[in-house]
Amino acid sequence: MPARMTGQEDYQQALDSAHRLLGQPLVLPLGDGEPPVGEDFRRLATIHTFGDSWPRGGLDDRSRALISVTIAATLGTHEPLRGQLRIALHSGVTKEEIVELFIHLAAYAGAARAFDSYQIALAVFAEAS
Repeated sequence: MPARMTGQEDYQQALDSAHRLLGQPLVLPLGDGEPPVGEDFRRLATIHTFGDSWPRGGLDDRSRALISVTIAATLGTHEPLRGQLRIALHSGVTKEEIVELFIHLAAYAGAARAFDSYQIALAVFAEAS
């Protein structure tokens, strides 16, 4: 049985996975007024997301990226949506496919949610140009 990694090794592996997916380092500094325990939250969320979920087999990164964009857009979580859009573009999803995703999203999650998410996508597209 392989030895279990330390918490720091798990975190570093998750950061490495996030860097690979985003094409840039994941930076999560504490914000103004954020308590020190916020660092634990960010570390644990990063380990769970990029250390446990993304590296799993069964789906490729491109498929996971499309699913993740859909979830973030449906929930209306703007900052996570920005990150998921960056991952999607870095994983080979085209801008046209993302727009198609929002067209489909409008039918199932509502036009207002899709349009709001589309505006976030336009800003991320401008970054990538």
